[in-house]
Amino acid sequence: MMNTLLIGNQVVDLLSRITGQKLTQRDATRSVIFLANLVTVLLGVMFVDGIVTDEKKQRLLAILYRFSTPGSDVRRLTHLMIKGIKEYQLYLKVNELLTLINPLTQSERLLLIGFGYEMSAANSKGDSRKQQYLRLLAKYLDVKPQHSLVLAAAFKPEKHFDKAVLNEVYMLLEPERFQGEGTLFVKGSGDKLRIMPVKTIMTEPHVPVSYEGLKKFHELNKQLDNYCQQIFQIVQACSEGNFVPKDLIDEVSMVLKNLQSQRFRLAVVGEFSQGKSTLINALIGEEIQPTREIPCSGTVTVLKYGMQKRIVCRYKDGSEEEIEFDEYQQKASISEDTAIGCVSDNEIEEIIFEHPDLELCSSGVEIIDSPGLNEHPELTAVTQKLLQDIDAAIFLTNASRSLTQGERNLLHELKIKLNHGKDDKPANNLFIVGNFMDLVRTEKGREQVKQRIYNFVEGDNPIITGKNRVHFISVQAALDAILNGYEDEYLKNFNSFTKSIEKFLMIERGALKLERSVDEINKLIQKVISRLKKTDDALKDNMQTYQTEKQKILEQIGEASGRDVKICVLAVRIIEQALEKANTSWDEWYQGLSERMILRSDHWYSKHGSFWSKDKLIREYIPCFMEDLINEINEWNKNQMNDIILRDSLQMLNESIQYELSTIQADFQQLYIKSDTSFNNRLDFFSGNINSEFMGFSSVSISNALGVEIGLSPGGISFIAAFIAAIIAKVTMIINTFELEEVDDDELYNPIKIKVLEIGLEKFDQCIDKVYEKLYENFDTAFDSQVESANRFIEQSISLYENLLEQQEKAEQESIKKYNISKGFILQQCQQLEQVQNGINTDIGLWYSEIINKINY
Repeated sequence: MMNTLLIGNQVVDLLSRITGQKLTQRDATRSVIFLANLVTVLLGVMFVDGIVTDEKKQRLLAILYRFSTPGSDVRRLTHLMIKGIKEYQLYLKVNELLTLINPLTQSERLLLIGFGYEMSAANSKGDSRKQQYLRLLAKYLDVKPQHSLVLAAAFKPEKHFDKAVLNEVYMLLEPERFQGEGTLFVKGSGDKLRIMPVKTIMTEPHVPVSYEGLKKFHELNKQLDNYCQQIFQIVQACSEGNFVPKDLIDEVSMVLKNLQSQRFRLAVVGEFSQGKSTLINALIGEEIQPTREIPCSGTVTVLKYGMQKRIVCRYKDGSEEEIEFDEYQQKASISEDTAIGCVSDNEIEEIIFEHPDLELCSSGVEIIDSPGLNEHPELTAVTQKLLQDIDAAIFLTNASRSLTQGERNLLHELKIKLNHGKDDKPANNLFIVGNFMDLVRTEKGREQVKQRIYNFVEGDNPIITGKNRVHFISVQAALDAILNGYEDEYLKNFNSFTKSIEKFLMIERGALKLERSVDEINKLIQKVISRLKKTDDALKDNMQTYQTEKQKILEQIGEASGRDVKICVLAVRIIEQALEKANTSWDEWYQGLSERMILRSDHWYSKHGSFWSKDKLIREYIPCFMEDLINEINEWNKNQMNDIILRDSLQMLNESIQYELSTIQADFQQLYIKSDTSFNNRLDFFSGNINSEFMGFSSVSISNALGVEIGLSPGGISFIAAFIAAIIAKVTMIINTFELEEVDDDELYNPIKIKVLEIGLEKFDQCIDKVYEKLYENFDTAFDSQVESANRFIEQSISLYENLLEQQEKAEQESIKKYNISKGFILQQCQQLEQVQNGINTDIGLWYSEIINKINY
C-alpha cells in the first residue's frame, strides 16, 4: 500500500503546479500520485532521445487511456498532467521527481519501470538512451537492477535471466498487492504480468510443505479405523452365528463410516482478491487454485484427499460431472465480465477436487476455498452456508489497508456464525491473517498495522480468542519460496502460521473428535459384549430348561403311576360298596323267591295226566322250574344288579377314570415339549383313545361287559347243566318212594309241582354260593375290564413320558455340546473386543500424547 504518511505539502504543491489546479491534501489520492508518476516516467522515456514521433505519442496515450474512459474525470486529469509535466519538464528535475516518487511502494515503483520499458518499445531509435534513462530512473526508484532486466525482457527478450529474480518480480507485481489502490494499479499490474516472460517452474525440489503432526494424527485415525474394522469383523462373525442381532452390524457400519469420513474442514474466507486462493496454493505447496487481479473464485471449491486426481462439478440443479484438470481453473473462476459487473452467472454449487499427493489433504484436512464475501449477495450466502460445518476459518485481510469497515462487519458476522448464532463470546476457531506484509515497507508501519488489527480482534469486544490466532505474512512470497526451493523470512512466517493451524486442529479440535470417536467405539464394544453375555445367559437358561423339563417329566411319570394306584384303590372301594349293595339286594330277592316260584308254577303245563305218566310229568316240570328260576335270576340281575348297582358303580368308576386320564392328558399339554413329529402323533392318538373309551357308558355297554344272561354265558351253561342233572336224580328217587292216591289231574299236578319246587329250591339252596360266586366273578370282570383299560392307557402315557425323557436327555447332551462350543466362541469374541478396547484406551491415548508433545516441541 502506498505510504500516505509521506504525502505532505510538497507533494500537494507539486501536483497543483503540474495540473494547474489548486489541490488539497485530500485530492492527493494514491491513484492521482501514481498517475502523475506514470505520466512523468512515460514522458521522460519519450523525450530522452530528443525525438518525438507519432508512434511514441500513440503509445503514450494507449498506455494512459487504459485506465480511464472518454469524458471521465480521470481522462481529463490525465491530459492536464501531460500538459503540465511536459511544460514543467518534471522528468528532468531529480529532486522534485524524488518528492513525487517517495510515497510509492516497491511494487508500485517496479510497476512504473515496467510501463517505462513498455513505452521504450515504441521504436528502436535511441534505444540505448531509453535504456540508460530507465536504469537511472530505477536507481532513483530503488528498484533492483536484476528486476529491471526481467521487465526489459518482456519487451526485448533476453535468452538468459535469473529464474529466481523472475519469480520475485512476479511476486511484486501480483495484482492482489494492489487491491484497494484502485483500478489503475490492478489493471496495470495485470497487464505487466501478461506480457512478461513465462514464470519459471522450478525443476528442483520444492521446499517441502510438512504437516508432520497432522500426518501422525491422521495415521492415528487410521489406527482407530483399523480397530473399528476388527470390531466389525467380530460382530459380523457373531451375527452369522446368531449370537447378536443383525442390527448391530448396521450400528458398527455407521460408526465405521463416520470414522472414515471424519476430516478437519478448514475454510478460507475474506473479501475478494485478498489472496485466498494464493494462500490455499501455499498451504498445499502447489499452484492449483486460480488467481487473478479481479474477483476470481466463483464457487465453493473443496480440496480433499483422493486415491487419484479427480475433479467433480456439482451443479445447482442436482447434476454433476467429472471434468479434466485443464477445465478446472476455468470452472472454478468467474468470467471477467461477470467479475467486473459484480453479477453472478455461476450455476455450479461446488467443485470437489480430489488429489492423492497434497500433503495437507492427505493428512486428513479438507480445504474450502470460498467466493469473496461482500462481492455479491448470492456468493456471500454460499460462503456463510459453508461455515456451518467447519473446524476452523482463516480470514484474510490486506495488511497494507487492513480491516476496512466492511471487513469489520464481516468479522463480526463470522464470529456469530462460528458461535452458532451467539454473539456473547469470541470465536476460538477463527484465524486472522494480515496478507501482503511485504508491501508495508517500514518497521513503524508494520507495527501500526499489527496494532490496528490486534486492537479490533482482541479489544473490548473481541472477535477471537485463543493463542496464535493472528498472523502477518506475505502469501505470494511464501508460495514463491516453496515453489522455488528457498527459505526466507516470508516462508518462516508462513510456517509459523501453518504450525499454529496444525496445533489448533490437533489439540483443540482433534482431541474432541478423538474423544467422541473413542467414546462411541467404547460404547459400541460394551453393547456388543453385553449382547454376547445375554446370549450366554440365554444358553445357560436353556440348559436349565432341559433339567427343569426332565424333572417335570419325572414328576409326571410319578403322577401317572400314582393315578394308576388311585384308580385301582378306587375300583376296590367301589366294588366293595357295590357288592354290599348286591348282597342286600340278593337277600331281599331270595326271601321272596319261593312265593314267586309258586306263582310261576301255576303256568307250568304238561300233556301227561295219567297216573302211569308221573315220571314224564315230573320231567316236564323240571325244565319249567329251571326256566322260571333262571328268569328270576336274570330279572334280578337286570333290574337290580345291572341297571342299578353295576351301572351306578361302573359310572362312578368311569367318571373317576376319565378325570384321572384327562388330567394326565392336560399335564402333557402343559409341558414345554421339544419333540419330534412321531412323538406328537402318538400323543394325539393316546388322547383320542381316552376320549373314545371313557366318554359316556350306557347300560347296554355295561350289560355287554358283564355278559348279562347268566344262563347263556359259557360258565352259566355248564353250571345249569349240573344243576338240572341233580334235580332229575332227586326227583327220580322221589318217584320210587313216593306213593300217591288216585287223584284228579289237577290235584296230581299240585303235589308234584310242589315237590319239584321244594326239591329244586332245596337243591338251589345247596348250590346258591356257587351261583353267587359266578355272579360275583362276572361282576368283578366288568370292573377289571375298565381298570385294565385305564391301566393300559396309563402305561402308554408312562411309555410316552419315558420316550420324551429319553429325547430330552439326548437333546440336553447335544445342547451341552453346542453350549460348550458357543461358550468358547463367546468368550473368545469378548476377549478380542476387550483387547481392542484396551488398545484404543491405552495405545490411542499414548500415541496422541506423543504427537502433541512433538508438535509442542
